[in-house]
Amino acid sequence: MVRAIRIVLVNTSHPGNIGAVARAMKTMGLDELWLVAPRTFPHAEATAMAAGAHDLLARAHVCTSIDEALTGCRLVVGSSVRSRAISWPQLDPRAAAAELVTTAADGTVALLFGPERAGLCHADLDR
Repeated sequence: MVRAIRIVLVNTSHPGNIGAVARAMKTMGLDELWLVAPRTFPHAEATAMAAGAHDLLARAHVCTSIDEALTGCRLVVGSSVRSRAISWPQLDPRAAAAELVTTAADGTVALLFGPERAGLCHADLDR
């Protein structure tokens, strides 16, 4: 498993999405799942959607703040579908992936996803 790449979900409202992310992570060899203030977890819907990644759900780190989830990370890539006016560089998905993999060779990195309805707010992206 690739321990240097952390997936962080912020304020997930649908527990099935947590399970689906765990399943996708498992297929990519990722096993560091962090959940920041999920609405409901653990939940049967998350377990059902995990399909073979139940071990990732069992080891998921649940915390109350983004800062806690990102402790020790050398690089954080926040995702957004919208163009934003932020001070950090904006990368397309391929460039972001390349940067994450390169930096993960020297330490922990995180890929940060916001709530399903609105995504990450500017303050979260500006961290």
